[in-house]
This record gives sequence, structure tokens and C-alpha cells, in this order.
Amino acid sequence: MGNKICIYLTEGECEEKLINALKEKPALVMQGKVKKFNVIQNELKPSQLMTFAPGSRVILVFDTDVETTHVLEKNIGLLKRQCKNVEVLTIAEVLNFEDEIERSTDVAHANELTKSASISDFKTAVNKMKSSEFRNSLQRHKFDIKKLWIKKPPKKFGFVSQDGDKIKK
Repeated sequence: MGNKICIYLTEGECEEKLINALKEKPALVMQGKVKKFNVIQNELKPSQLMTFAPGSRVILVFDTDVETTHVLEKNIGLLKRQCKNVEVLTIAEVLNFEDEIERSTDVAHANELTKSASISDFKTAVNKMKSSEFRNSLQRHKFDIKKLWIKKPPKKFGFVSQDGDKIKK
């Protein structure tokens, strides 16, 4: 792992909250800066690419419940071609954030984690929590890092690898 600089680009606020919660001590994932940027929908701009220092690790976190993957493919290509000596890791949430929460905790439905009435309310509740509160909530529900980000992405995402294990401590 070394002391590479890590930059997480997360699809949304919930993923951003999850990574930040997992970085709380004791850290379950590599430390790094977390930025909300949807690599499935938005193309990286040259000015963003220039911010990734040589030798850094860029970690893309995204859902796989979408139909189109061409923007993601383009972003990965741009990172690999235009960023000198940058390692690109992909973390595919199969199929989405809620599914990963259900797989890695003891809840049957993600909204049970926050006692929310709906998935929309669940996401709002997660986003309002401090990182430490979210981490405590995960731990109360028997969170197991070994069960997070392990499922193989759907066929249309065959061009990405599931790199979750490469960032876990």
C-alpha cells in the first residue's frame, strides 16, 4: 500500500459518508481525500485531471444499477492516459449503496439502519449523520468490512475490476 495519496471520487453523498465513516479510527479503509463526483454521469475535466499528483491512487466509487457505462469508461481511460503514474481503482457497488449496506450488516432493508420510513428518508438520515455517528450505527448492526464491495459487477461493467479489497485495511 505504501504512503500513496488516495483520492476517492464517490457517486453521491451517501458513498462519501460511508468512506468517511470507514476512515474513522480504527480505520477500515485507506486514508484519503473524499470528493463527491459522479463518474457514471459526469466527464472529468482536464483541470480536475491535473489535480491528481503522480504516484497517487484515484478510487472511483459508483453504483452499477445504471444502463449506460460509456462516461465511466471514458473517465477511466482519461485517468489512465492523462495522469502520470496514477493508479486507478474501481469500487462497484452492486447494485447500489443500499444493497451494499444490506450485504455488510444485519439489516434486511437499508432503511432499518436509520429507522427510516423509506429509502429516500434513509439517504437523508445518513447524509445528516456525522461520520462517527454513521460508523457507530454500522457497528450496532454488525457491520462486516469483509462483506462490503465483494460482489462481481453486472456484465455491462465487465471492463472494471472490483477493487474493494485493495483499499481495505
